[in-house]
Amino acid sequence: MSAIVIIAIVVAAVIVLALVAVYVRRRAERGRVLRERRASEATGHRQEADAHATRAQELGPEADALRLAATEQAAYAEMETSRAEELGTRAAQAEQQISREGQSAGRHDEKAAELEEKL
Repeated sequence: MSAIVIIAIVVAAVIVLALVAVYVRRRAERGRVLRERRASEATGHRQEADAHATRAQELGPEADALRLAATEQAAYAEMETSRAEELGTRAAQAEQQISREGQSAGRHDEKAAELEEKL
């Protein structure tokens, strides 16, 4: 019986070794597939990063041009605001002159009326 037990142990050991070999092979295959998938994802992300970097470089000059235009418009707006204030001041002065001229016209009209009564 000891020969049968030894054969049974050897067969069991061979079966266990075969199962371990299959497990190790499957695990290695899963690891390879996972590495390939990660490499593919990394490549996709690298391409996206390159595309965004290129777009950022393309937008640089446009942003500079827009910033320059905005600065020029701000200077123009400031100049126009100053001009509008000056025109407002001149309009107020003209309104005051209108009032003074109206008062003078009234006084002269009264004088003319007095002189006409004396005729």
